[in-house]
Amino acid sequence: MSALPIDPASALQWQAMREEDLADVAAIEATVYAFPWTLGNFRDSLAAGYQCSTAWIGRELVAYAVVMLALDEAHLLNVAVAAHWQGHGIGRRYMHHLIESARRQKLDMLFLEVRPSNAIGRHLYATLGFKQLGVRRDYYPAVTGREDALFLGLNLDERA
Repeated sequence: MSALPIDPASALQWQAMREEDLADVAAIEATVYAFPWTLGNFRDSLAAGYQCSTAWIGRELVAYAVVMLALDEAHLLNVAVAAHWQGHGIGRRYMHHLIESARRQKLDMLFLEVRPSNAIGRHLYATLGFKQLGVRRDYYPAVTGREDALFLGLNLDERA
């Protein structure tokens, strides 16, 4: 773990995800999610041409995201911040980066799913202007079977 900058989120540097990042990405994924994506899921996302990005502080990978583009829409498939970097504004800064990137590409909407049990994520997305558009029943695996997903969208023509 690197020494903590005064404002870690302001020290973020963005890069396209590379094949050589995948082991570290999968390692972070395994520590922050009970039902993580596999290394193969990330490799497939790169191969499919999804917008896969990473965020770094110095030479330490601290976060990543996978976004699928279709027509004039973006779908955030996965985003995570390394556990020991959570709570420092990195997730919020990353989401702003993703939203601005989608706007620069002249996309109309950004969609994502979030677990109802993820209160921190739901709060973040609400403060960024995401609105609930629906519910995907039994979307996520859970310890006791399946958990629904809240399907959220952000109109990129509106300022968050």
